[in-house]
Amino acid sequence: MAQTTITTDDYKLFPSPRNVHREVFLHEVFVPYPYALIDLPSFNLKGKYSLFAAHRLADRKNGQLVTFELEADAAAFTAKFVPD
Repeated sequence: MAQTTITTDDYKLFPSPRNVHREVFLHEVFVPYPYALIDLPSFNLKGKYSLFAAHRLADRKNGQLVTFELEADAAAFTAKFVPD
């Protein structure tokens, strides 16, 4: 059976079915908007990335976690992302 959740020290993650890579990369951005539509290809990122529905364990906050292979992609996403 395929793994449907990933649990880290900080999050319980549910991978997006649209992910090309179902991997938690080093650079993470937590978005506290669980229902925001995030179209990652439109950000024209240079490296690999993954999107997860996320439950942050520290404060039990739900949202989304975007992980990036490259730190520059995380910075670009943070600068450009505007919740709908």
